[in-house]
Amino acid sequence: MKGLLIVLPAIFGITLAAPATCTPERALVRKEWRELGYAERKDYIDALWCLRDRPPILPSEEFPGVRDRWDDFVATHINYTNNIHFNGLLLPWHRHFVYLWEMALREECGYKGSVPYWNWALDTENLAESPLFDGSSTSLSSNGAYNPNEPMPCTPGGTCFPRGTGGGCVESGPFKDLQIHMGPFNSSLAQSYGSLPVNVWDYNPRCLYRSLNQPLLAALNNQTRIDQMQASTNIRDWLSVMSPSNPDLTSSHGGGHGGVGGAMADFFASPQDPSFMLHHAFIDKLWAQWQDQDPETRRYAVNGTTVIYDPPGAPVVTLDTLVEFGELCHPRKVEKVMHPLRNGYCYTYT
Repeated sequence: MKGLLIVLPAIFGITLAAPATCTPERALVRKEWRELGYAERKDYIDALWCLRDRPPILPSEEFPGVRDRWDDFVATHINYTNNIHFNGLLLPWHRHFVYLWEMALREECGYKGSVPYWNWALDTENLAESPLFDGSSTSLSSNGAYNPNEPMPCTPGGTCFPRGTGGGCVESGPFKDLQIHMGPFNSSLAQSYGSLPVNVWDYNPRCLYRSLNQPLLAALNNQTRIDQMQASTNIRDWLSVMSPSNPDLTSSHGGGHGGVGGAMADFFASPQDPSFMLHHAFIDKLWAQWQDQDPETRRYAVNGTTVIYDPPGAPVVTLDTLVEFGELCHPRKVEKVMHPLRNGYCYTYT
């Protein structure tokens, strides 16, 4: 397989650019989508289209499906999927991934804001009317058209759920004409020590598709589950709700992906949906708030391995473990990813 593991320092495009002295008062504030004004939402949407219009870092001859800067992030996620899910790297890897996205928007597209987040619990009663998915000009576009042939959504472990309400191309909103370029991928490729197919980077242009699934979101991403998570006294229990290492168990992380459905439910290529970063920003917010409840014991708490599903004998995550992002940026130690106000980061949440 052609991977992203050969680092090319000359093409790194993102650096950690926080204030010399970061304080909560000087930090960039990430807000829930509903807290953004009309102009702020439009600015974020425009910045996403800016990434679509910018050339990629990854070479097209090696990665034919990578056609723009947005696709750099999609390909990076695809490449590392089997090392950053259902294990000890889910939280630190995605924390930095969202940060890199935020910096790309700000440094390359002139965006002045931050990555918003999506509080799932606010949409468990009427997902289609959410300001994120109502199809308005300040949304992330609507549900997809109904597709009677949509397959039943299943976890990588084979646990399946009733299908969503769409399955086809999104019908309205700013990303109605968005073309996605890679995938789809079968969740059976999510395997400990598994390899990706030789055609993993193939160019496969098609529409952004969705299938909103309110019952799934209501079951896995409600306020009760969030409260249960935040009441956990250790990171193992916290992850048992957010993302346990057993692929047969349901989780809030998976519920957010499955609740949006379609491209967002593609285990490998889900960053192609504009809601991906908002979903993971909320996960990061919950983690940061949980850390802040007891910094002495929680700030540097880790649990799990570097291999999907935490198989016996896999390398255990420590603070010295490196998280890698291919050509997006230099590797970083887990220790340097644990505090949103340190080591180059300077952001907080409402």
